Amino acid sequence: MTECPSDPWGERLPRRLGVWSAVAVLVGTTIGSGIFRVPAVVAAQLHEPGPVILAWVLGGGITLLGALTIAELAGALPRSGGIFTFIFEGFGPLPAFLFGWSEMVVIRAAALGGIATIFAEYIGYFVPLSAAQVHHLAAAAIALVGIVNYLGVRRAAIVMNLMTFSKFAALGVLGLLAFTAGKGSIEHFRSASNGGLDLSLLATALIPILWTYDGWSNLSFVGGEVKDPQRTLPMALILGTVAIISIYLLTNAAFIYLVPLSEMAKAQLIAASAAERIPLFAGFGSAIIAAVVVVATFGSLNGSMMTGPRVVFAMAERGLFFHGIARISPRFQTPSIAIGLATALGVVYVLQNDFAHLVDKFILGSWPFYALAVAAVFTLRLKRPELPRPYRTWGYPVVPALFLLASLGVVVNALWTDPVNTGITFGIVLAGVPVYYLRILILKRRH
Repeated sequence: MTECPSDPWGERLPRRLGVWSAVAVLVGTTIGSGIFRVPAVVAAQLHEPGPVILAWVLGGGITLLGALTIAELAGALPRSGGIFTFIFEGFGPLPAFLFGWSEMVVIRAAALGGIATIFAEYIGYFVPLSAAQVHHLAAAAIALVGIVNYLGVRRAAIVMNLMTFSKFAALGVLGLLAFTAGKGSIEHFRSASNGGLDLSLLATALIPILWTYDGWSNLSFVGGEVKDPQRTLPMALILGTVAIISIYLLTNAAFIYLVPLSEMAKAQLIAASAAERIPLFAGFGSAIIAAVVVVATFGSLNGSMMTGPRVVFAMAERGLFFHGIARISPRFQTPSIAIGLATALGVVYVLQNDFAHLVDKFILGSWPFYALAVAAVFTLRLKRPELPRPYRTWGYPVVPALFLLASLGVVVNALWTDPVNTGITFGIVLAGVPVYYLRILILKRRH
């Protein structure tokens, strides 16, 4: 089998993902480990139901602002790499290279590691595992999804569709049963104190919350493999993001109704703890939820592997990285080298970091680039007004401007409250600058 020729947008990968597969990629990648772990983290940080709910609403609102904006770029520039492509077209090769570099050495590896860690922890509900065994099982899961994605995007999409439906339905059922058949109390939503809202704590809590919402932009990474992309990509981005926000708010309300925040803050497996308080599950609630989490996280892990390597592939395609990484498997029509690289780095990360470190590296490494991509809406409207835009950002220019302000606030708060770890993450990102110029020097010498 020969490689596909370039399509009108310059894409060599075959377009095999329809609208529902596109929505499944977004929803399935997003609903993974975070919603089953982060509510306990947020409860421990904020302590009161009002601020907790507000934090989740704010996280969803920020995410929707980003999705409404990115949808315009995805429809106008339906290429592999998504955010990379938007930054490249809006601001040039250096910032685009830094995103690709960060995606390769920080963002994707940390995402794979974080999701795989929760997958292994919930496997531990059924089979006792030591801390070392959790890390080893997580590494094996990353290797497995790497193989699945190497074997073809259709196979990966089938896995994604099945698991997305399963976990979305499971969360919906959990939310419904919590309020109709659960041993909960509306009193759990009442504040125990009259203290004011700490904006710094709220901003800090947004970091893990935004990690649970992350995935809303990942669909754009496989934009070069979506059918009828100018219609499908904007529709899937917006519909999928709204679905995510809705199910997350329902799930958090269910958790609070069933489990007081003081207990939730200490519950590492919060979904299982909540399910134990639904009598209809007849004592098997925690086991059922643990099984759902295993399926959910494996599906999200598959989606992360399905999307992330396309960024490094796109970077190599544009001549900003080793050309060999842009190789497409002649048999399976997948970016085989990019997938292999992401798999190897994910395994290394999960063997060297715990969950909290993975989350911090991931979210802080990605949001500055999300802000750049959103800002590209402004620059491209000036630089390329002739570019076909089947969808134009609703609420422009207010919507993208609000997203930029929120992103700036998250990053500044991280620098203020945790300057060491935040500085390390940004240092890794900026380490790409000399790598970029070294690449230019090597190319000049070759010519």
